[in-house]
Amino acid sequence: MRAVLQRVDGAEVQIEGEVVGSVEGEGLLALIGVTHDDGPEQVATIARKICELRILEGERSVLDAGAQVLVVSQFTLYGDARKGRRPSWSGAAPGPVAEPLVEQVVEAIRARGITAATGRFGAQMRVGLTNDGPFTILLEA
Repeated sequence: MRAVLQRVDGAEVQIEGEVVGSVEGEGLLALIGVTHDDGPEQVATIARKICELRILEGERSVLDAGAQVLVVSQFTLYGDARKGRRPSWSGAAPGPVAEPLVEQVVEAIRARGITAATGRFGAQMRVGLTNDGPFTILLEA
């Protein structure tokens, strides 16, 4: 499982012009990619890191700051562009495997009392954000 975390000062995801999830003010945008052999261990690790990494202003975590998280599933994190001009997506888990694992990440974040908004799995989404810093981190579990 991979996650790209971006420290934001506001973020939203739209589907067909409708905002379906957002973070107001300070928080994180978490783009989540799932591969074939991911399971509960990777879910727990990624969720813990999202909640506990001290990457917000003043070396605070989302938990410390009472900040929000916007989680967006993104299979393209497992794109492989080492050969040719077209990426291969074979490293990404198929929807029936990936969707429940992304939902489990969201549930694990919410279980810690953090407000977590989401996009819609498999939908064509427009993600807008104000990157604070800019600050972006890649996690791998």
